Amino acid sequence: MSTFLIVDDDLASCRTLQLHFRTQGHEAHVAHSAAEALAAHGRVAPELIILDVRMPGRSGLDALPEIKQAFPGAHAIVITAFHDMETTIQAMQRGADDYIQKPIDLEELNAAVAKALDYARGDAQGVLIASAEHAGGNRDSMVGHSRTMKEVFKTIGLAASSGATVLITGESGTGKELVARAIHRTGPNPSGPFVAVNCAALVETLLESDMFGHEKGAFTGAVERRAGKFALANHGTLFLDEVSELSHAIQAKLLRALQEKEFVSLGAREPQTTDARVIAATNVDLAHRVRDGRFREDLYYRLQVINIHLPPLRERKDDLPDLVQTLLARINHEMRRHVWRVDPLVLRCFDAYDWPGNVRELENVLMKAVALCPVDMITCDLLPRQMCGVPAPLANSDPPEARWRLRDVEKVHVLRVLEATGWHRGRACELLGVSRPRLRRLMKQYDLAVPPYAAEESEEHADDAQA
Repeated sequence: MSTFLIVDDDLASCRTLQLHFRTQGHEAHVAHSAAEALAAHGRVAPELIILDVRMPGRSGLDALPEIKQAFPGAHAIVITAFHDMETTIQAMQRGADDYIQKPIDLEELNAAVAKALDYARGDAQGVLIASAEHAGGNRDSMVGHSRTMKEVFKTIGLAASSGATVLITGESGTGKELVARAIHRTGPNPSGPFVAVNCAALVETLLESDMFGHEKGAFTGAVERRAGKFALANHGTLFLDEVSELSHAIQAKLLRALQEKEFVSLGAREPQTTDARVIAATNVDLAHRVRDGRFREDLYYRLQVINIHLPPLRERKDDLPDLVQTLLARINHEMRRHVWRVDPLVLRCFDAYDWPGNVRELENVLMKAVALCPVDMITCDLLPRQMCGVPAPLANSDPPEARWRLRDVEKVHVLRVLEATGWHRGRACELLGVSRPRLRRLMKQYDLAVPPYAAEESEEHADDAQA
């Protein structure tokens, strides 16, 4: 049995709701104004408050923050006959857990009440972040207690002090740049610059200029001298992400820079020296590319003096609780939210899911859940549908998918791949087997807009220029 407080100036509505909840075994109290509701503090301890918006005197919207403060821990469902967008937005921003329109649909009300009570009763079951003090932690920190991650941490410790070139391998989204930053941070020059280059981001001529720099007049548009990433990374670390995408011409220049510690800018005559430590990363099998003749064998061996392989998330699910805790603390800090708990059912869904987008996908899922979470606990209804599965079809009936048109199936598949890659269009193109212009046309065709939480993708602009 739960205790409810119904706040509504409509006597008939109050009586109807009171009888409805009592027949379900709940204790229901009534207040006919915001002032009466606040006066019940100390006399009533409701788990749930049903609050009307339009009342004489002080409106339910105006009183909602104070009512939530007077009854800490109580959840609030706002009801109103005035169902406009602004009122809905204000209600959710002021602390409402749900919003129901009049005339009240009892099935909708029962579902909202059940959901609110599940939140309320999850106190002992939800996974708690131990302390909000960790919320402002280092974004570059890595977590995990699985055997494979312990080996990764050991190798990072040994590799960092050696100064040797490191090749980091692993699927997209496993955290290869985090490993590179950890090596830099614990290496001999932690105060030096850390410069990252996405080798798949630019066309060959632009990439060569970006890496090695150019002199004024070296090519059309070179109106001034510009230092490249090798020069900028001097006395620090140069991180070459997606190094497998380098052309043979750039590979030859990179090999010389690694062997001789010098490079020549575009349009220059004299070489420049550098002591930048090079760390490379790839999500493909470089040895296979060497056999196919698409990657230089001498450069391959030069890059992988030390090799660190990051396992996919599906192979380190023991780390999920630690990852959820760390990512959730960081997301709360960045989004200024206070979503500190996770329903155990969510963790079961996470454990059963294959995580094609790895840790990046997990972070994306948690970020969306926190943004849309009305209270302090993430529940299954905030997860993507494919993550928690779909209800089994009724006997003797086709599943809904069987009645979908081809365009519906294509739209769902494209959306799932984008979600899995954290809306990284380059990686989505790889998984879908389409070009970047084709993906843009599909997104436009199906009205798939990049969400605001998706990270900016610098290569997008370069690809646009090539399309």
